[in-house]
Amino acid sequence: MLLAGGGILKILVIDDEPLARERLVRLVKRLQPGAQCSEVASGQEALQLVESLGPDLVLLDIRMPGMDGIEVATHLDTLENPPAIVFCTAFDEYALQALQHQAVAYLLKPVRESELARALGAAGRVNRMQLASLREGQLESSRSHVCSQTHRGLETMPVEEVRCFLAVLKCVSARGPERELLLQESLKELETEFGDRFIRIHRNALVSLAHLVGLHREEDGSWCVELDGVPDRVAVSRRHLADVKQQLLAR
Repeated sequence: MLLAGGGILKILVIDDEPLARERLVRLVKRLQPGAQCSEVASGQEALQLVESLGPDLVLLDIRMPGMDGIEVATHLDTLENPPAIVFCTAFDEYALQALQHQAVAYLLKPVRESELARALGAAGRVNRMQLASLREGQLESSRSHVCSQTHRGLETMPVEEVRCFLAVLKCVSARGPERELLLQESLKELETEFGDRFIRIHRNALVSLAHLVGLHREEDGSWCVELDGVPDRVAVSRRHLADVKQQLLAR
């Protein structure tokens, strides 16, 4: 199949199940013999390759270990030219109707050729409200990774690796022991999503509870926290000092 302008349709299949992935690739080649079809077994692998592959369409499994399909779609939505998405799901009919109500193209496993043909025609970009609605039905309430669009492509960092989120001008720096990512998200949004794992210590900072080592008072009377894996301490405001002390005493 040729796209407008003469380009070849590029399709990326993302599914952790080899048989399901193989079936989708086979059906795609039958329905779109001129398309360029690639496949990967995980969401993380897909995000690493999406810049070089430049897919027009993604066939995306929802239930995957590590990074589920909803999270992958959320990261893909940050791209300047995000691909169209067709979700693949093993949800029951009731949940499937909910997906359909959100106008998201979907496939019910095992995928039938006729359904794939219809879904390919209905696929489109998934907006943030649809992604939020879909995530409400997922067991996990927050992402396992944060991501950033850089000159190297779409980079991700596991949330468990993040020591702190620091507001920097109009961005937020996610800092780990060996690197940092600049996120196009607000500190408030991150606090809402990861509030069970991070604590606000300053109007400009959230720190990981799992990596909080200690609280220190500086010579000038100010307070700061020490985080494992990073050399710099992070300032604590008086407003949030009691909360930090309480977290440390509760251990």
